[in-house]
Amino acid sequence: MATAYETMYILRPDLTDEQVEQAIAKYENLLREQGTEDIQIQNRGKRRLAYEIARQRDGVYIQMNYTAPGNAIAIMERAMRLSEEVIRYLTVKQEVQEAKAEPTTTAA
Repeated sequence: MATAYETMYILRPDLTDEQVEQAIAKYENLLREQGTEDIQIQNRGKRRLAYEIARQRDGVYIQMNYTAPGNAIAIMERAMRLSEEVIRYLTVKQEVQEAKAEPTTTAA
Protein backbone atom coordinates (compact mmCIF):
# COMPACT_ATOMS: atom_id res chain seq x y z
CA MET A 1 0.00 0.00 0.00
CA ALA A 2 1.34 3.42 -0.96
CA THR A 3 1.53 6.31 1.48
CA ALA A 4 2.01 10.05 0.92
CA TYR A 5 5.44 11.40 1.90
CA GLU A 6 7.30 14.70 1.83
CA THR A 7 11.09 14.78 1.62
CA MET A 8 13.03 18.00 2.08
CA TYR A 9 16.74 17.88 1.36
CA ILE A 10 19.51 20.47 1.26
CA LEU A 11 22.25 20.40 -1.37
CA ARG A 12 25.67 22.04 -1.07
CA PRO A 13 25.60 25.70 -2.17
CA ASP A 14 28.71 25.40 -4.36
CA LEU A 15 26.93 23.14 -6.89
CA THR A 16 26.19 24.61 -10.30
CA ASP A 17 22.62 24.80 -11.61
CA GLU A 18 23.35 21.82 -13.85
CA GLN A 19 24.64 19.75 -10.91
CA VAL A 20 21.56 20.66 -8.87
CA GLU A 21 19.29 19.51 -11.73
CA GLN A 22 21.28 16.27 -12.02
CA ALA A 23 20.89 15.62 -8.28
CA ILE A 24 17.14 16.27 -8.46
CA ALA A 25 16.81 13.92 -11.45
CA LYS A 26 18.90 11.27 -9.69
CA TYR A 27 16.59 11.08 -6.66
CA GLU A 28 13.46 11.38 -8.79
CA ASN A 29 14.58 8.42 -10.94
CA LEU A 30 15.51 6.45 -7.83
CA LEU A 31 11.98 6.92 -6.49
CA ARG A 32 10.37 6.06 -9.85
CA GLU A 33 12.33 2.78 -9.96
CA GLN A 34 10.74 1.87 -6.60
CA GLY A 35 7.18 2.37 -7.88
CA THR A 36 6.62 5.93 -6.66
CA GLU A 37 3.71 7.90 -8.11
CA ASP A 38 2.61 11.56 -8.20
CA ILE A 39 6.08 13.06 -7.70
CA GLN A 40 5.98 16.85 -7.26
CA ILE A 41 9.34 18.61 -6.98
CA GLN A 42 9.90 22.20 -5.88
CA ASN A 43 13.32 23.82 -6.02
CA ARG A 44 13.16 26.34 -3.16
CA GLY A 45 16.50 27.87 -4.14
CA LYS A 46 19.56 28.87 -2.16
CA ARG A 47 18.86 30.00 1.39
CA ARG A 48 20.79 30.75 4.56
CA LEU A 49 20.91 27.84 7.02
CA ALA A 50 19.84 28.41 10.63
CA TYR A 51 23.20 26.99 11.75
CA GLU A 52 26.37 25.77 10.08
CA ILE A 53 26.22 22.23 8.71
CA ALA A 54 29.38 20.55 7.41
CA ARG A 55 31.10 23.98 7.21
CA GLN A 56 28.32 25.34 5.00
CA ARG A 57 26.30 28.46 5.85
CA ASP A 58 23.96 28.27 2.80
CA GLY A 59 22.17 25.46 1.02
CA VAL A 60 19.90 24.71 -1.93
CA TYR A 61 16.54 23.50 -0.61
CA ILE A 62 14.58 20.90 -2.60
CA GLN A 63 11.11 19.65 -1.61
CA MET A 64 9.55 16.47 -3.00
CA ASN A 65 5.98 15.32 -2.39
CA TYR A 66 5.07 11.84 -3.59
CA THR A 67 3.15 8.63 -2.99
CA ALA A 68 5.35 5.61 -2.42
CA PRO A 69 5.56 2.20 -0.78
CA GLY A 70 7.43 2.29 2.55
CA ASN A 71 10.53 0.44 1.35
CA ALA A 72 11.30 3.17 -1.24
CA ILE A 73 12.11 5.67 1.51
CA ALA A 74 14.95 3.61 2.98
CA ILE A 75 16.57 3.16 -0.43
CA MET A 76 16.41 6.88 -1.25
CA GLU A 77 17.64 7.99 2.18
CA ARG A 78 20.58 5.58 1.98
CA ALA A 79 21.59 7.12 -1.35
CA MET A 80 21.31 10.61 0.17
CA ARG A 81 23.35 9.60 3.23
CA LEU A 82 26.16 8.29 1.01
CA SER A 83 26.08 11.32 -1.31
CA GLU A 84 28.51 14.18 -0.76
CA GLU A 85 26.19 16.69 -2.43
CA VAL A 86 23.39 16.32 0.17
CA ILE A 87 23.98 18.19 3.44
CA ARG A 88 20.74 17.19 5.21
CA TYR A 89 17.49 15.37 4.43
CA LEU A 90 14.22 14.70 6.21
CA THR A 91 11.29 12.54 5.15
CA VAL A 92 7.88 13.02 6.76
CA LYS A 93 4.81 10.83 6.38
CA GLN A 94 1.89 13.03 5.33
CA GLU A 95 -1.51 12.90 6.95
CA VAL A 96 -3.96 12.16 4.16
CA GLN A 97 -7.44 13.35 4.89
CA GLU A 98 -9.90 11.23 3.00
CA ALA A 99 -13.18 12.79 2.00
CA LYS A 100 -15.92 11.40 4.18
CA ALA A 101 -19.39 11.12 2.74
CA GLU A 102 -21.68 13.29 4.80
CA PRO A 103 -25.12 11.87 5.45
CA THR A 104 -27.77 13.66 3.49
CA THR A 105 -30.70 15.01 5.40
CA THR A 106 -34.05 15.83 3.97
CA ALA A 107 -35.98 18.77 5.24
CA ALA A 108 -39.56 18.00 6.14
